[in-house]
Amino acid sequence: MKVVIVGGVAGGATAAARIRRLDEQAEIVVFERSGYISYANCGLPYYIGGVIEDPEALTLQTPESFFARFRVSMRVHHEVTAIHPERKTVSVRNLETGDLFEESYDKLLLSPGAKPTQPRLPGVDMENVFTLRTVEDTFRIREFIETRRPKSAVLAGGGFIGLELAENLRELGLDVAIVQRPNQLMNPFDSDMASFIHGEVRSHGIHLVLGRTVEGFQAREDGVDVLLKDEAPLHADLVVLAIGVTPDTQLAKEAGLTLGVKGSIVVSERMETSLPDVYAAGDAVQVKHAVSGQDTLISLAGPANRQGRIAADNICGGESRYTGSQGSSVLKIFNLTAAATGLNERAAKNAGLNADAVILSPMSHAGYYPGGKVMTMKVVFEKESWRLLGAQIVGYEGVDKRIDVLATAIHAGLNAADLAELDLAYAPPYSSAKDPVNMAGFLIDNIARGLVKQFRFEELSRLPRDGSATLLDVRTVQEYGQGHVDGFRNIPVDELRQRLGELDRDKPVYIMCQSGLRSYIAARILTGSGFACSHFAGGFRFYEAVACDRRLIASAAPCGMDKDG
Repeated sequence: MKVVIVGGVAGGATAAARIRRLDEQAEIVVFERSGYISYANCGLPYYIGGVIEDPEALTLQTPESFFARFRVSMRVHHEVTAIHPERKTVSVRNLETGDLFEESYDKLLLSPGAKPTQPRLPGVDMENVFTLRTVEDTFRIREFIETRRPKSAVLAGGGFIGLELAENLRELGLDVAIVQRPNQLMNPFDSDMASFIHGEVRSHGIHLVLGRTVEGFQAREDGVDVLLKDEAPLHADLVVLAIGVTPDTQLAKEAGLTLGVKGSIVVSERMETSLPDVYAAGDAVQVKHAVSGQDTLISLAGPANRQGRIAADNICGGESRYTGSQGSSVLKIFNLTAAATGLNERAAKNAGLNADAVILSPMSHAGYYPGGKVMTMKVVFEKESWRLLGAQIVGYEGVDKRIDVLATAIHAGLNAADLAELDLAYAPPYSSAKDPVNMAGFLIDNIARGLVKQFRFEELSRLPRDGSATLLDVRTVQEYGQGHVDGFRNIPVDELRQRLGELDRDKPVYIMCQSGLRSYIAARILTGSGFACSHFAGGFRFYEAVACDRRLIASAAPCGMDKDG
């Protein structure tokens, strides 16, 4: 059996190694357009920033080492230009010599990945406007920084690559701005949770210019102007386009393969395309979202590697199935860790699901053990069925551990209240006897049992302030004095029982505290005393972060950046 693989990075390299482990006699040829195989895309920004010092550390394998171990012919600087399914060959161009030839196959795997989305904007081809996808791109950006010593950079796009690159450029001392059309960074997060990401980014001196559209680039003697719609331009020495990725599927389209979302390759659970003996894997393929069941694109390394393995199994006669992608991800942002899995609340509602969420602020480990830090968790579930739909966590220590537990729970089909029953490891340096994941389960179970009702950030502005309801802040007098929501009066929770006479039992009570715990306790006190009440999800800490962020976005001044006009 002869297998030809197009693309030698995540999915392609994994498939090649797996095929060899399953079939020692197979002839395996991999064509890779760039000069590198099996490289760590996610590590590229860290080489630009100098965190990764050795360029060879970016490549997990070389063509030589891959051949030595797996006897796979890795041909770099070779671009497959056409597929001929009727005669089971591909046309290949040697990019070093220009020679064009045909290569036969018995089985063909397409793993071309995704390319940076690069809109056709004026000036996009300027020498100091870059994209970041390959190792070569990385070297070009680093060489530009080392030789030209830029003092400022504008990044168009605030996803994984944009944020990682922003951090690394800032650590190099550049003045950095992120500009993009959406009003938030990191699309996997809901806008309220993204507020904490925005706060961390701003605290390190990065300017956020959100809700603004880039219309082009214009050279100036000392750099480049980033042209914004209805705004004065931003000026910088260096610009990087990081506005997302698009499936690299022109080859598949010309071959007549069935295409799906954003031109991605439609595959079966066996990673088979619409053409016989042609498989596909990685960022170029359409997948089912494991929670919503909808067709989608999820460009992450974990799914790409699993798809490559499954395609290899089936190429070798197996019966492996890819059941869908959940979109679990984690990101380091300076001192902060942000992680997500499944559907966020916005995506769940867009998918037609009757979604709700709980928000909590637990400590990373036992409060009495030194060094604990607060994390913010949002767990999304479906009303009535209580099915877990997704989760987002922003914090410091222990974020990655909790998101993995929640990802596993979603994959296993647990409902939200089941989180309360998980038997998780506890020791004071690592967790609490009631782990944050358990606490999320307790909250949802209380809602399911009707023990408490909650109201959300979006409802705050609609609360009656005409005296027909009681708005109650149950924090301490000192906390209340340091800041509170207009219209809320203060009765500390520990004084509440003695001061019930100050409240009108005929009026609904809306309760707020710092994190949501004391307001829940107050709600139980009031419910037990005949009041109708609900408490604010997330508490004043959450409210303050989100409200402040939205004010800053609305003002949208890229403070400190050089603007014309």
